[in-house]
Amino acid sequence: MKVKIFGWNFTVTPSRYILTAIALFSIGVMLFRLITGFGTVTNLSDEWPWGIWIAFDVLTGVALAGGGYSTAFIVYILHREKYYPVARGAMLTSLLGYLLVMAGLFLDIGQWFNFWRPFISWGHASVLFEVFWCVSIYTTIQVLEFGEIVTERIGVRLHRFFKKIIPVLMFIGVILPTLHQSSLGALFLIAVYKVYPLWWSELLPIFFLFSSFFVGPAMVCIESILSGRVFHHYVPLRVLRGLAQIGGGAMIIYLILKLYDIFDRGAASLLFAGNIQSYFFLAELILGVLIPIVIVFSRWSLTRGGLLAYGILTTFGVILNRLNTTFTSMITHTKGYYFPSFWEFSVTAGLIAIGCLCYCFIVENFYILDYKSKPNASAGTQKHSA
Repeated sequence: MKVKIFGWNFTVTPSRYILTAIALFSIGVMLFRLITGFGTVTNLSDEWPWGIWIAFDVLTGVALAGGGYSTAFIVYILHREKYYPVARGAMLTSLLGYLLVMAGLFLDIGQWFNFWRPFISWGHASVLFEVFWCVSIYTTIQVLEFGEIVTERIGVRLHRFFKKIIPVLMFIGVILPTLHQSSLGALFLIAVYKVYPLWWSELLPIFFLFSSFFVGPAMVCIESILSGRVFHHYVPLRVLRGLAQIGGGAMIIYLILKLYDIFDRGAASLLFAGNIQSYFFLAELILGVLIPIVIVFSRWSLTRGGLLAYGILTTFGVILNRLNTTFTSMITHTKGYYFPSFWEFSVTAGLIAIGCLCYCFIVENFYILDYKSKPNASAGTQKHSA
């Protein structure tokens, strides 16, 4: 059922009722956490100061939102025009992803009311300081980039202005993610004696950067195929397959570097040590990298089902990599035990639900999936966005 609120469309379905209920419940938990602190809603401790909100909502969230910069790089920097149909969808997903990352980061600040201090306290020797500034500026850049789409419906007189500044924003928007995506990996370099040797490496920043790049096309495949079913807008298969093969090429380089690094550091014997770390590492590498590579360069990628499987497995691999780096790799050298509480899970589920609802609302009210076919889309807009 479609409803109209103040001129805006929103389709009400049973699944969206459920998402709304999860979102409202999680907002209540978030407010409770901000009022009472960590102790009442999380299982965090001095031994495990980083929980699921950092591992999944921030570290994984930033990587999964990488579809925006990788697609922008392919479309606007490399001028691969055939991928224009997925550009706006990828950038919208990226924008929502980074906004939710900022929300997750805010919730994980102990004294949240001091969140503004990094803006005036110049801790330039800290990797976290660089990540904070870089993510904050990039999120602002993405909001400004989205101004081009918003002003097609609201504040139309500003549309020409946003069109003019888009090239500059795109250039900055491709550079910034390469800095903070790699810096997130650099956070673990200092923990050389805590991180299990299968994951710790001097190449961690490069591994984080590469994985954030190749998960972009995978996320685009998932988003395009699923949203195509919901909104009856199907991206041509050749577009998705071509994008997936670019991601597959990056995955091959990543896999070669990863194996070379393990053998070079003498950690190859740990691959088959038969402990929990070796099982999780092999699962990450085989299910999340090797099988997706086989799919994208075989006949399986000629079907939407095959590309969806590639997207899900690749995304699963990156999620597992970030969780392994944060949790599995620390088990041996960290005392105590951590498993997220129900309230921590509910906040993470709520952030995902909020992202899904926002995506549906924006797609139904702005030219995201089918903007090329809109008769009132300006020629200039089509050249840039089409």
